[in-house]
Amino acid sequence: MAMKIRLARGGSKKRPFYRIVAADSRMPRDGRYVEKLGTYNPLLAKDDENRVVMNVERIQYWMGQGAQLTDRVSRFLEAAGVIEKKSRNNPKKAVPGKKMQDRAEEKAAKAAEAAESAAEE
Repeated sequence: MAMKIRLARGGSKKRPFYRIVAADSRMPRDGRYVEKLGTYNPLLAKDDENRVVMNVERIQYWMGQGAQLTDRVSRFLEAAGVIEKKSRNNPKKAVPGKKMQDRAEEKAAKAAEAAESAAEE
C-alpha cells in the first residue's frame, strides 16, 4: 500500500480548513484516510501558532514506514525544522506568458519603427 502524508480539505465554501493525514495514495483527496496527523488553517495569520498544528512524532513514524510527503506538507515540516530544506528552482516562474511576450514584441517593433522614422526626418 503506497502511503502519502497529504492534506484533506474540509470546511465550507470559501472557508478552507485542512487536515494533515496519512492516506493510501489511491484514495480520493477528501476520502478515507488511515490517521489524522494535524491540521492547517490558512485563514489564520501566518504568525499564529494554531495555523499549522502537527503531531511530529507520528509524521516521523509514517515517514519511517515509507510514506511520501506532498510538497505542501514537506514545506510545513521544513518550516518546523523536522526535515532539511530542499533547493527548489523554477526558472519558468518569472517568464511571462505567450500573449504577454507577443505584446512585448509588437511594442518593441513599433518603438523601432518610430525610431527609424524619427532618424529619417
